[in-house]
Amino acid sequence: MMILKYSKAALSFVALAVFCALSTILSVLPANAATVVDTIHGEKVELFRADVSTSTSVVVFENGARETLDTWEKVIADIGKDAKIFAYNRPGYGKSEVTSAPRDGLTIVEELRQILRQQGLKPPYLLVGHSMGGLYMQLFARMYPQEVQGVVLVDSLYPGIIKRPEDFPMYTRIAKRLLLSSTVAREIDEIYHTGEIVQSIPWRDDIPMVRLFNVPKSSGTIGVDFGVVNDDPQTIAAVKALYPKAQKIIADSDHKIQVANPEIVTSAIRDIMRRQRLN
Repeated sequence: MMILKYSKAALSFVALAVFCALSTILSVLPANAATVVDTIHGEKVELFRADVSTSTSVVVFENGARETLDTWEKVIADIGKDAKIFAYNRPGYGKSEVTSAPRDGLTIVEELRQILRQQGLKPPYLLVGHSMGGLYMQLFARMYPQEVQGVVLVDSLYPGIIKRPEDFPMYTRIAKRLLLSSTVAREIDEIYHTGEIVQSIPWRDDIPMVRLFNVPKSSGTIGVDFGVVNDDPQTIAAVKALYPKAQKIIADSDHKIQVANPEIVTSAIRDIMRRQRLN
């Protein structure tokens, strides 16, 4: 029942984060650290990296919709003490240049791999993805399992949860066009298709995974889904059945667990790092 509660309540927060015109969190990365803007295949990309030369772990962060790498600041400040860190803003976010390339998951995963190679960061990677970024990290791990050390999904989107864009209510389509940037709107329109690709590629159960679910306990919590969430029993059952060997952690937080309760995310990352060291 707890996962069912997650699916109806927390997934509403996913949709709320996707569609509401929320203010970007303005924060500061760890002391003495700064983002840089690099040119990757002719396009400017804003990124942050921290290197621990003795570490065998490269922790790669992928942001949710409408979010920038700043949301990971507290997690980076902790994990960066013991692991190599890479975070970036996808094209059209922060100081990263808008691109004309498709905004489906396949394209985004390939862009990320190109950036990692250009930065000289070799696999295996410990992938950490929030919300829509979690959907991209699932696809990365399925496409290139040999390059993945582990996966941490932070209140992630899953295949089938968001409806096809043509099935969005008219008021949601209008709000999307008026309130969101073209980049974000294009990404949202590809969520369902990206989920289909994720489901089409087999999952390797030997990849360690931690799934963090936000289930707020506050009686005042109100879920809003703008008519975009599939919360029918069949979809909920499919989400529950994904990744049977993954560790599931229920958090009383909000959708941005990495901001509200960063210790939960850092603990999950460190757990996978410990497992890999033991192996």
